[in-house]
Amino acid sequence: MKRTDAPHVPVLLDAVLDGLRVEALPGGLFVDGTLGAGGHAEAILTAAPDARLLGFDRDPVALALAAQRLAPFGARAATRHASYTEMGALVPAWSGGEGVDGILLDLGISSMQIDDPARGFAFMQEGPLDMRFDPASGGTSAADIVNTWDPDEIADILFQYGEERNSRRIARAIVAARPLTTTRGLAEVVASAQHGPRQKIHPATRTFQALRIAVNDELGAVERVLPVAIDLLKPGARLAVIGFHSLEDRIVKQTFKLEATDCICPPHQPVCTCDHRARVRLVTRKPIEASDAEIAQNPRSRSARLRIVERLTAPDFPSSE
Repeated sequence: MKRTDAPHVPVLLDAVLDGLRVEALPGGLFVDGTLGAGGHAEAILTAAPDARLLGFDRDPVALALAAQRLAPFGARAATRHASYTEMGALVPAWSGGEGVDGILLDLGISSMQIDDPARGFAFMQEGPLDMRFDPASGGTSAADIVNTWDPDEIADILFQYGEERNSRRIARAIVAARPLTTTRGLAEVVASAQHGPRQKIHPATRTFQALRIAVNDELGAVERVLPVAIDLLKPGARLAVIGFHSLEDRIVKQTFKLEATDCICPPHQPVCTCDHRARVRLVTRKPIEASDAEIAQNPRSRSARLRIVERLTAPDFPSSE
């Protein structure tokens, strides 16, 4: 299979292609909800010579890179500057009202976003406190949160989204250090507020993760998109989701379990009254993880978890007219 020399190697690539059965669907319709630099999309279009793909990304920089990478595929590749949460409205218009043969969601942040200091995601480099996937869209930035929210609100997101045990101490230190305008400045404040034994990760890691998730409503977006993505699948088509931390993976796992269950009534209830019916079957009972060889080549894949489901019943598609 053709592989690109471009940077930002897509994680679990072979597992994604196998899981979506791309080579068995040469004329398939695929959706990449998290296009990034276009690595997964390029591989899908290469493996399925007559396939078409629609890619979404909120990040205009990533979208431009992906468009350049996918240009050789011509009209087979289409892109949208939009969140994957909008696919319910945009995919039927692109597909002509048909269901699609496979959907991929590669959640979280990309290495190219972390590598750009101007985006404000990295605490090891000096940059503005932004962290928005699409800075031009407006909305709350990391600077807004650390400089205007009250300490209890900050502590709550650090605990919920970063699983940070020292959330309240860090929140008080952030408020005391206002105004904070740079990534290194915030990282130094967080590090100074930490106590206890030395950790394997940088002391600001969980705080930066929590702020990024809050700024971009990442967990809310995952919760909203999964049922919509399942709606868009043809019978027998598959949805593959790659998560990188326990919070988003838990949402994926629980949603897939619910969607694969016929009855969700309480166990002690003798007669089913919920009328809930399974819409998918679990293709992966346990998540697929990267091999040692892939981790050595691409360290970002170390925490990747791939889960896949297959659509059971015919979806009801909205009209594309």
